[in-house]
Amino acid sequence: MNGPILPRLLAGPPLGAGTESLADHVARIGRAPVGGPWLVDELDASGLLGRGGAGFPVGRKWRSVAERPAGPAVVVVNGAEGEPGSAKDRALMTLRPHLVLDGAVLAAETIGAEVVHVYVGAEHVAALRTMHAAILERGAGWRVPVFLVAAPRGYVAGEQSAVIHYIEAGDARPTTPYRPWERGVDGAPTLVQNVESLAHVALISRHGAGWFAEAGRAHSPGTALVTLSGAGLRLGVREIELGTPLGEVLDSAGVDRDALRGVLLGGYFGTWARLDDGTAALPLDPVGLRERGLAFGAGVLTLLGRDECGVDATARIMAFLAGESAAQCGPCVFGLRALADATARLAVGRAEPGDLGRIERWAAMVQGRGACAHPDGAVGLLASSFVAFGDEYARHAERGDCSATPGPAMAARPAGAAA
Repeated sequence: MNGPILPRLLAGPPLGAGTESLADHVARIGRAPVGGPWLVDELDASGLLGRGGAGFPVGRKWRSVAERPAGPAVVVVNGAEGEPGSAKDRALMTLRPHLVLDGAVLAAETIGAEVVHVYVGAEHVAALRTMHAAILERGAGWRVPVFLVAAPRGYVAGEQSAVIHYIEAGDARPTTPYRPWERGVDGAPTLVQNVESLAHVALISRHGAGWFAEAGRAHSPGTALVTLSGAGLRLGVREIELGTPLGEVLDSAGVDRDALRGVLLGGYFGTWARLDDGTAALPLDPVGLRERGLAFGAGVLTLLGRDECGVDATARIMAFLAGESAAQCGPCVFGLRALADATARLAVGRAEPGDLGRIERWAAMVQGRGACAHPDGAVGLLASSFVAFGDEYARHAERGDCSATPGPAMAARPAGAAA
């Protein structure tokens, strides 16, 4: 397949036209082939990395389930999207639901699954409604049974063990130490795959690994959806080639770089970076960013204006993450709350003596101690803010004011308010 590299996932009818119907979807790209071992090889060759945040190779993940000793498996389409800065998955489910469903069925056929659960955040009303309609639109034509599950609100509700626990028991909290590909839904080997990842699979199955790898400017092949927001911008979803420089994405969105102080890369489990010429030149590539200690995550780009404070923004995120704890272990219940409270004191100019040292010490105590990755993600975000805004933290601690909004103290924000 030759032609322009972009768009791919968002190719088809104009986005303003709404949901692409099954008939239009099939007329545009044809029916999906039948999945099988050949598709795992194709995914390996494509270099597709998961788009849920971890960036794990999709082919390797599928192979771990497909090559299990025996017994049927389960596929779960993860569309919870509890990340406040992300809108890409619900945009894809709303606009191109049949790409997602094709990918889900291909996954089931390839790994030998007998059922597919489509897990969509209940707060994403349009996406939930669209996926329900798309499932019904296919009528009796399913090659594998597909069921829709409305996921509860909550940041941790999309964590893979929480997803499995909710489908089994109606409780969306991280639970077992088992790896899903060994023991997941009802004890069966389970593949939990992000919405965008499956949409890419639907295209790779038709056009091949070589076609997929034609896109990409740095380490990782393919395209990705990114969500751009902050600094007065509403959430907006764009498709980019992986490896596109951050500055190019900002320029294409009409963003004034001179009006920005920094950017949060990857979402609330991501990393802060000051926005300067070096940062603007950063290729948005999962592998390259990881090598620099930064995060691509779920493709979230949250901008911080020059009149905004990185300490304040971090404090609000920490308050949110502390409030979103599954409340199952001490590092979350006590550790994140203590870190959030200390960061909030600094943000509003009411730091207690030694708060900076306490934050560093407590963060080290929390790291690696939780039952799931929630405290690790929060601590990683906090640590990155000290690298990006270390001078601001010192000013807040010593003077009780901020270079973004000079004065005796900043107005306190409501606890749990999202950045």
